[in-house]
Amino acid sequence: MRRSDFHFDLPDELIAQHPLSERSASRLLALDGPSGRVEDLRFRDLPSLLRPNDLLVFNDTRVIPARLFAQKATGGRVEVLIERVVDRHEALAHLRASKTPRAGTQLHLPDGERLLVVAREEALFRLRALGAALPELMRQHGHVPLPPYIRRADEAADRERYQTVYAEREGAVAAPTAGLHFDSAMLEQLAAAGIATAGVTLHVGAGTFQPVREEDLDRHPMHAEWFEVNEDAVAQIKATGAAGGRIIAVGTTTVRSLETAAAIAAGAGASEETPTSSVLAAYRGESRLFIRPPYEFRVVDAMITNFHLPCSTLLMLVSAFAGHQSIMAAYQHAIVQRYRFFSYGDAMFLTRRA
Repeated sequence: MRRSDFHFDLPDELIAQHPLSERSASRLLALDGPSGRVEDLRFRDLPSLLRPNDLLVFNDTRVIPARLFAQKATGGRVEVLIERVVDRHEALAHLRASKTPRAGTQLHLPDGERLLVVAREEALFRLRALGAALPELMRQHGHVPLPPYIRRADEAADRERYQTVYAEREGAVAAPTAGLHFDSAMLEQLAAAGIATAGVTLHVGAGTFQPVREEDLDRHPMHAEWFEVNEDAVAQIKATGAAGGRIIAVGTTTVRSLETAAAIAAGAGASEETPTSSVLAAYRGESRLFIRPPYEFRVVDAMITNFHLPCSTLLMLVSAFAGHQSIMAAYQHAIVQRYRFFSYGDAMFLTRRA
């Protein structure tokens, strides 16, 4: 398939600029992958789509206040978006400035704190904090790194709302937005209904917002994101499969984590006779997995996700999962029905195509 196969026109007014007052008040478009049938629901209807043996898998990453505003010694402004914290004093970051800072340039933050540009590493810059450690600098001077299509400055409320209620492990510069719809009451309701949960970690990077620019998808350089699928999650997933339950990923980042770990495990020695539900092993490292049609999923049976940008790798992933024609038709239905799109928008529940 080509990049242009994933284009759609979206009215600007459907791009959500603020979250709803209540997390679970969003709408939910259910799409059955095998049939292409759609159903308009509310997110509070999610329990009706689940079964007692199902396993919900969440991404427990926590968004860091990764956007910093600095100045060069000459007074030129520099916007810093930390992509990955290497250690307490070094990070890889995107820099936006009228003139690209060279290695050796010091970036001045308020209160006299400084960042040193150590080197350029492809599209990123290695920075070193010369005074306080990076976690302290971000807590004091950092801003919530809202996506570029949210055309406003971050507000105090974003520190809580651009974060899942179950976020634990700091490291993401973008929220795993499918999880933003869950509140504590919803999680308690699911637990009472016998729906088990498991956690993985994928620290979402700014590359998730980068459009695919190559018409030939084989030429697209997929960004890397750090992830971990631990032994406990693997055991729960295998037990669920053995009991006939479904693995339901909350978000594309969870899908990438599970499918990357399964692909690595399969490449490490699983035979063609190995049951699909067994092709999974614990793993931590980087994922550059680019999921697009056609793709055979090894682990995930259903997923919860938001609506994604045109011509994005995330739209390609959900198209591989539920079927390209079904997804594009569902998106047109969502536009006609005035669903809210992207990070602070509404959700979808997708079952895997046949």
